[in-house]
Amino acid sequence: MLMAIAAILAGLVLLVWSADKFVDGAAATAKHLGMPSLLIGMVIIGFGTSAPELAVSAMAAADGNPGLALGNGYGSNITNIALIVGLTALIAPITMHSQVIRKELPLLVVLTLIAGAQLIDGELTRLDGWVLLGVFAAVMGWSIYQGIKNKDDPLGNAADAELIEHPMPLKHAIIWLIIGLVLLIVSSRLLVWGAVTVAQTLGVSDLIIGLTIVAIGTSLPELASAIAAVRKNEHDLILGNILGSGIFNTLAVVGLAAAIQPLSVDPEVLYRDWTLMLALTVGLLLMGFGLTGWRKLVSRVDGALLVTVYFAYTGYLFYTVVAASSGG
Repeated sequence: MLMAIAAILAGLVLLVWSADKFVDGAAATAKHLGMPSLLIGMVIIGFGTSAPELAVSAMAAADGNPGLALGNGYGSNITNIALIVGLTALIAPITMHSQVIRKELPLLVVLTLIAGAQLIDGELTRLDGWVLLGVFAAVMGWSIYQGIKNKDDPLGNAADAELIEHPMPLKHAIIWLIIGLVLLIVSSRLLVWGAVTVAQTLGVSDLIIGLTIVAIGTSLPELASAIAAVRKNEHDLILGNILGSGIFNTLAVVGLAAAIQPLSVDPEVLYRDWTLMLALTVGLLLMGFGLTGWRKLVSRVDGALLVTVYFAYTGYLFYTVVAASSGG
């Protein structure tokens, strides 16, 4: 048990560190190879914070632990919106720009509904997985097209600024790309082993472990990005990272896991976890409207509400674990 807990902690630390190095190496390599800054910003840096979720869910699915894969994907979305946006808003109210409210949030609501429709029959087949991956490719293509139309795209400019501020020779970039990728795989396997062992020892489902411990751990990059962005008053980056990660988790993370290994879905995933994920996404959208029209703000009160919802949800999960273990 102690070894499994140590594996989880070591796996999480190594996972976050290796994901960061992998993204740095991949971005610098792409720049040296002539990849446009917009693509680097959207594909590599924009979704780089979701690399831990992708690695863990793919490894969990390959190892035959579907609950962990699904719990990690959905749990990360719940953690990102309820805990990370909530905590960030408590520090400083987050201003939403119209593009976020008009385009990105409604898109995430629609994608969440598509994901929910696939859960109704109690399983995610390989076909379901490929459908999610196909929708993800379409969303990415559309986002890139929109970015190319807007010559002065902030994400491309941010990628340029990051690469100029931290230049890296091609040789070093390739080395960090390889090291980051290898350690990403090793750390995700270590984390999955530890999480499954703890779940088996405590007699709880790997879904619960995925929704809580693993989801929080793999969301650490989003938390770090949000704290850094609020310090710089860059509200676009806060919600941009959270929504981008939400799209990635809903489509790519769950889709890849199902494409690797069909996932059986417990009923509570639909009526408890997916329902909360949808409610939080719709709630975030409504926070941008307010009662008197477009207020475009996640206030401190909203933040407190989101954090309260997160702890109530997590508390309920642990209550079900205790009740099940006591036979009540």
